[in-house]
Amino acid sequence: MDYKLNRRKFLGQASCAAIGSTTLLSTILNMGVANSLAGMNMSTYSARGDYKAMVCILLAGGNDSFNMLVPRNGSHYSEYANTRSNLALPQGDLLPLNFTDTNGKQFGLHPSMPEVQSLFNDNKLAFVSNVGTLIEPTIKTQYLNKSKPVPVGLLSHADQIQQWQTSIPQTRSSKGWGGRMADILQAGNANQNISMNISLSGTNIFQVGNQSAEYAIRASAGGSVGISTYDGTSALDNALRQGAESLLAQQYQDIFKSTFTNKITEAQSNHVEFSAALSQAPVLSTSFSDNAVSANMELIAKTIAVRDVLDVKRQTFFITIGGWDHHDEVLNNQVAMLSVVSKALAEFQTAMEELNLSDCVTTFTASDFGRTLTSNGNGSDHAWGGNVMVMGGAVNGGQIYGNYPSLALNSSDDVGGAILLPTISTDEYFAELSKWFGVANGDLSYVLPNVGNFYDVNSGRLPIGFMNV
Repeated sequence: MDYKLNRRKFLGQASCAAIGSTTLLSTILNMGVANSLAGMNMSTYSARGDYKAMVCILLAGGNDSFNMLVPRNGSHYSEYANTRSNLALPQGDLLPLNFTDTNGKQFGLHPSMPEVQSLFNDNKLAFVSNVGTLIEPTIKTQYLNKSKPVPVGLLSHADQIQQWQTSIPQTRSSKGWGGRMADILQAGNANQNISMNISLSGTNIFQVGNQSAEYAIRASAGGSVGISTYDGTSALDNALRQGAESLLAQQYQDIFKSTFTNKITEAQSNHVEFSAALSQAPVLSTSFSDNAVSANMELIAKTIAVRDVLDVKRQTFFITIGGWDHHDEVLNNQVAMLSVVSKALAEFQTAMEELNLSDCVTTFTASDFGRTLTSNGNGSDHAWGGNVMVMGGAVNGGQIYGNYPSLALNSSDDVGGAILLPTISTDEYFAELSKWFGVANGDLSYVLPNVGNFYDVNSGRLPIGFMNV
């Protein structure tokens, strides 16, 4: 398989990230009309007049994040360079971070991420190190003697990308933790027509709950997608529109036909409502780059800007950026790809500050898994633990949370094959975000069924500490 990817090819692939939202059918299937929580024994969010949004950026394919966040001083860099071999970044190219951990380890970023460097050093962004899917707390000896359960399909793209969205690694599930949050919190939004969960990458698992689904929009369409002929002005468009309205207005005895026409009518109505709200978005002075990733972030910024028009208090947004499965050419690929992500994060944060909403919006990254520390020749292979970023005014930035692992082979975290055992679970990572978002302690086990294995929800402390809750 050819894994070579240049900058132009990457940007072209990223523009396809909105797959699944190109027709009205997707709008019908994914419009996420809120459902009643009757009979469910859990608390419902009570609006306090505040607004909060979470933006999930999924780096699909498995980001080699130990070339994104790198130890840069003395023996710590030497350890990294010896293990990574021909994948190691030159020490002098690393962008310094103003942070030293308790072991005296200093850090630098990939040289393509100067914007993230500034965000971190300005305390607007933090890293959480060696995060991954876990069912229970597990150490190396327990993994090796198989005394602890491990995630289903460990190292598999299909399974791990699913489990990062569900945080239920012991089974294959089609319901995500963002969707389960919406099951609880959607009722706090006065507007029940548009889902709390908005996707710029079509159908996804993260935003689908037991009672909720995502509302799909598309940057290339300028927002939501409706019946195309309804927006046209030609004679043919007028004729098609009249024909469609005639069909939709009929009363059908067949329950399938009746349901289908009702959904089309409702979807078109929601499209009109969302589009009317988006048309009132202010013109931002923030300049966004000319690529699909920045275009998605700009559309999210505009949607957040009209939160009061939409009459919502809670929203999640989801973006997939594909192409991170770098079995080959990892160094060349990351130059282009990390640059695009870094710029998009900085542009979005600037827009949130322009809107005076920085404290209300938290952006976080996820990926299938980390990569092997050793080279396979010109790239790296599937592994387990990796590093993630969290950004926003409510983030206790300028810190690296968790224990950045030793990158020496056969360390206490290397379970074989240069694969790092995670020391922070996705449950802990997502529980902190959920608590900030407004999920009550008593509801965390609904959102994250395994959270009790890692965190006492009644402890009075945060799972990790990167959020100002």
